[in-house]
Amino acid sequence: MQQEFASRLLEEAVTELSRLPGIGRKTALRLALHILRADESAGTALGQAIINMRKGVRYCGVCHNISETDVCPICADSRRDRSCVCVVENVKDVMSFENTGQYTGVYHVLGGVISPMDGIGPDVLEINSLVERVAAGEVKEGILALSATMEGETTNYYIYRRLAPYTDVRITQLARGVSVGNEIEHTDEITLGRSLLNRTLFADSIKR
Repeated sequence: MQQEFASRLLEEAVTELSRLPGIGRKTALRLALHILRADESAGTALGQAIINMRKGVRYCGVCHNISETDVCPICADSRRDRSCVCVVENVKDVMSFENTGQYTGVYHVLGGVISPMDGIGPDVLEINSLVERVAAGEVKEGILALSATMEGETTNYYIYRRLAPYTDVRITQLARGVSVGNEIEHTDEITLGRSLLNRTLFADSIKR
């Protein structure tokens, strides 16, 4: 049943909040009413923070991680090992790996995984730019660090095939401390760190 609102402005706020992932209309209404009850400055600060984020945050021109500059702090850090590139699905995965404190290389964010059911093919992901990075000659190892799902495994194999001509580049994957079906962002930091340190050659997984 359609919910009745005493205020058109409240209804608009609820509608916009309910567009967020995991937020239904009941939760959106609760959030909107909380903002109304709070001090006006709190609501203004929230709105301004969102506006500032949308205007100020962009994607790194090298790895496609989020950044406030053309090149993200990780890619710009001279202490990072640029010969080792960890390939991840999204920005949240970069945060997960950084929280382990076990990785000193750089990243490449695909922006998703291949999923024909959702209409996502290789052409809409940042795979071509990954191949270009490898072709430039600086990369010596590519770590396929996608979630252990069917879509993640499909994407791993596709990237492996695309990088096959570069025989001097070692293609590895996370050790199976990450359970099949698990997403990277839901894996604890200790398990994720160990899976990264004990990574294995991807070619070994497709010979079985």
